[in-house]
Parts: sequence; C-alpha cells; structure tokens
Amino acid sequence: MGIVTILALVVAVCVLAWYAQGWALRAFDVYHAAFRRQAEDRLGEFFLFLDPAQLWAANLVACGGAALVLYVLTGNVWLGMLIGAAVLLAPRFLVARLRRVRLARFDAQLPDLLLSLAGALRAGSGVQAALRQLVDQSPAPLAQEFGLMLREQRMGVSFEQALAQLYQRVPTEGVGLLVSALNITVQSGGNLAETLERIAATLRARLHLLGRVRALTSQGRLQAWVMAALPFVLAGALEWLDPDSMALLWTTPAGWGVLATVVVLELVGVVFIRRIVNIQI
Repeated sequence: MGIVTILALVVAVCVLAWYAQGWALRAFDVYHAAFRRQAEDRLGEFFLFLDPAQLWAANLVACGGAALVLYVLTGNVWLGMLIGAAVLLAPRFLVARLRRVRLARFDAQLPDLLLSLAGALRAGSGVQAALRQLVDQSPAPLAQEFGLMLREQRMGVSFEQALAQLYQRVPTEGVGLLVSALNITVQSGGNLAETLERIAATLRARLHLLGRVRALTSQGRLQAWVMAALPFVLAGALEWLDPDSMALLWTTPAGWGVLATVVVLELVGVVFIRRIVNIQI
C-alpha cells in the first residue's frame, strides 16, 4: 500500500506539474502578445518608434539578470524568481505611469494655448493659421500632438477627422471640450474666441482644485507607501540582527506562506488607501 500511495502521489504531482507548465506557457504567450501590442501603441503616443522585438528581448535579459543576481546574493531560488517576474511585468506599469504623467502635462499646458488661440482669433487670424504659429512656440507634448494634427490636415485629412484622432490620442476632458467647441463652430458658427476663453478658465479652475485635492491627500498617499515598505524594512533589519531566526522565514514552507500572506494583505491595504485618496474631479 505504501508503494501504491507513493506512486499515486508521484503521478498526481507530475500531472499537476504538466498542467502548471501549460498554464505558465499560455500566460507567457498572452503577456508577450500584450507587451508587443502595448509597445506598438503606447510608445507611438510618446513619439518613440522602437522595435517591439528588441524591447521584448531587452526585457527578458533584464528579467533573467535580476533573478540571477538576486539568487547569487541570497541563494534563494523563489526570491530570485519573484524579482525576475516583477522585472518582467514592470515595463507595462512604467509605460502606463508615463502615459498618465504625459496626459497631466498636456492638460496643464492646454489653458495657455486656448488663451493664446483666443487672442489670435480676436486679432483676425484663422484657426489653422493661429494653431500653426502657436504650435511652433509651444512645449512638448502639446506641440507634438497639435503638430501631428496639422500634418494630418496637410496630407488631406479633414479638420473634423483630425480633431477626432487628436481626442483619441489624448482622451482628456480638456481636449474633449476643445474638440466639441471647434466642431460646433465649424458646423454652425459662433464666437469661438469667447468659447475658448471660457474653456480655458474652466480648465484652470479644475487644475487649481485638483492641485488642492492632491495636497490634502498627500498624507494618505505617503501613508500607503510607508505601510507597504515597513514590513520589508523590518524584515531586512531583523535579517541583519538575527539571521538564524529569520532563516525559518525564507527557507521553510510555513515561512513562505507567511510571506505570501503579508504580500497579499499589503497589496489589499495599498489598493484600499489609494481608492480612498483618489478623488475624481
């Protein structure tokens, strides 16, 4: 009976390992496809035209290098695999973060452009001529997006379609208001300069209120980071003071379960705090 039980356990472990390998390979393929798609779409928004295959190869090299270095330093295979997986997933979060920063910078630059455009319209200039003059003097990313819109028009794209593509690339509230105002003016006429000035004033008030909200919620965001980092800092300090006792946490299944529980609870706490302080305006 003992031999039969052992054989059954071995067969069960082999079957589970086979299915786990299949799931891991499918997940890897899905992430690979998502990575290439994001590299083609998102990096194009930053006007960075890089080869997705080369970026994927660099990401794999960074993942393997980080896992190998951590394994050499600590001798822990699981910790090396965890850090390698984190490095593998990091580019997607980094690109998303850079996109949010770029959109926020675009929103901060847009009211000045609208006021300058309104002044040019009151002086008798046309919309497209005024945009060409203002884009040359504007900083990035505003100059990049409006410059691309003007180049699309020179290649034969209609003004309405160019505005729609601009809003597709920069889906913010300010761009939506600008696109609606320009489309309405082109179709039915009206005092576009006054409309642009009102939109600029609205966006400035919104940015001011958003800055106040960020200042008031900065303590909560800092608390989230401190709460997330404190257990790991404490674990590092205890590892330095008493490595023999902490070895049970790194080398035993019970210790791995504790670490997994801590990581899950930390992530849940950070998500809750960020939801609380993320006030939509």
